[in-house]
Amino acid sequence: MTTTLTSPLTGAAAPPSPSRLSRARTATRALFAMLGLVGGAWGVHIPSVKAQYGLDEAMLSLVLLSAAAGAVVSLFTAGRVVGRLGARGAARACALVMGSMLALVLHWPSLALLLPAMLVFGAAMSLYDVSINAEGSALEMLGGRAIMSGLHGMFSLGAMAGAALAAGLLRLEVAPEHQLAGFGLLMALAVLVAARGMLDTHPAPEPHEGPQAHFAWPRGQLLVIGLLIFAGMSAEGVMYDWCVLYLKQELGMPQAQAGLGYAAFAGAMALARFAGDRLRARCPEDQLLAFSAGLSAFAMAVVLVSGHPWVSLAGYALVGAGLAPVVPILYNAATRVPGTSRAAAIASVSSIGYSGFLIGPPLIGAIAHALSLSAAMGVVVVAASLLSIFSHRVPTARR
Repeated sequence: MTTTLTSPLTGAAAPPSPSRLSRARTATRALFAMLGLVGGAWGVHIPSVKAQYGLDEAMLSLVLLSAAAGAVVSLFTAGRVVGRLGARGAARACALVMGSMLALVLHWPSLALLLPAMLVFGAAMSLYDVSINAEGSALEMLGGRAIMSGLHGMFSLGAMAGAALAAGLLRLEVAPEHQLAGFGLLMALAVLVAARGMLDTHPAPEPHEGPQAHFAWPRGQLLVIGLLIFAGMSAEGVMYDWCVLYLKQELGMPQAQAGLGYAAFAGAMALARFAGDRLRARCPEDQLLAFSAGLSAFAMAVVLVSGHPWVSLAGYALVGAGLAPVVPILYNAATRVPGTSRAAAIASVSSIGYSGFLIGPPLIGAIAHALSLSAAMGVVVVAASLLSIFSHRVPTARR
């Protein structure tokens, strides 16, 4: 006789009631928004990190590289961690670590201590990302309707709010270190409270699917999806990390105004993602990806050619709208590949996708050092163009 072990992630249980699913969706929306809030505040204050530690573009790239490296390395254990702790436990633990690292980011006495702190920050962020995306995928399956784009819309809305709030606090001359401490504390407390509404367990696999692994090397369909996510995350990562500095350094905007560029990018992405679930239901996903990625490439090219601050803000908004469907569609596509748990599938493709964040910072820094930051931002055009060209390779949802 064989014994089936149930984990916090895959335990067999009665289907949740509609009210329980509604509560879990509300909680998960809040968790996505909190991740965006942290990302928005961090994006606005990258110039603050540059100034605090006296970094040039190459050294700033090393800081961003440390965070990206932590994100990628942690993904190799993400499926097991989420499988052991459950999505709720993993989200709570990672929120505490993220909040602490964000609060301390401007307080380290030297770059030598900042770098390992950023490694931890990136690792916690990616584990948190996997746990809430696994929760969202489970809720989409259990509820029988698309919600992933809306959840990622909450992330973008949180990023817009975080960027706008940080920019406003800069205008009020609130010290950056006090701002980041406040954002870190808010995020940690909010997640601890909201996570109580998450599902107790995630649905077990269907019997015909066999056992699900908690780790999977990206190959076959997972490799294809991962490479597409790599292109999308490369473009998105460049925007998150460098768009404010581009407006400030290349176009001469004050940092408080330059922060609005991040808000425009994230805000447009949020609006597009809130409409994304309806578009996914009506349009073939590969065609939706081709059009939206092409829009991002065109808009960013206009930004770089014009060199005008307000044209750039409008262009940032179009770039954000165009990149909006990429991650929701591709993450959910990964969970449809049989043989792995949701967390493992998302971690598998994310291990490639987050490599875009790993490669992006030093690549942008090197190009900016050799040529200019304007030339380096052309990576967004290239990455979005490649995603548009090869979007036909995405495994589409069954209709």
